[in-house]
Amino acid sequence: MIYSRSAEYALRALVHIATLPPGEFTMAKTIASDANIPAPFLAKLLQDLTRDGFLKSNKGPGGGFRLSLPAEDLSMLRIVEAVDGPNRFDRCIGGAPECNDRAACGMHDSWKALRSRIIEYLGGTSIADLAKALGEKRKLLARPRRK
Repeated sequence: MIYSRSAEYALRALVHIATLPPGEFTMAKTIASDANIPAPFLAKLLQDLTRDGFLKSNKGPGGGFRLSLPAEDLSMLRIVEAVDGPNRFDRCIGGAPECNDRAACGMHDSWKALRSRIIEYLGGTSIADLAKALGEKRKLLARPRRK
């Protein structure tokens, strides 16, 4: 897997929140239901994302969570690194702790090239891009099919 289940859930939650009208809050239970994320796990994840500055939270009626930054400014890479740690992609794909550029394992060179492409994709794809793609997909799926 390229990133953890926690990072996947964070991305799904942020995409859900990005589809809201500007300034609107949504409850964790709504996100959990709509994004198919276990609610207790999501609650902790949303707290972490709020602490890290990606979300704003508000208690009480009309409260919940919203993005604290424009969705265009939140790259997938920023989210994955916030959840999984900044050196997620530096580790050896084969799990060899001594693998590095000077003492490479057998998979090092091919992983190094692929890693660069993954980082480039994650860094160049924003939460807004994902929300837009999801919206377009939902529109296509909602169209009546012709026979």
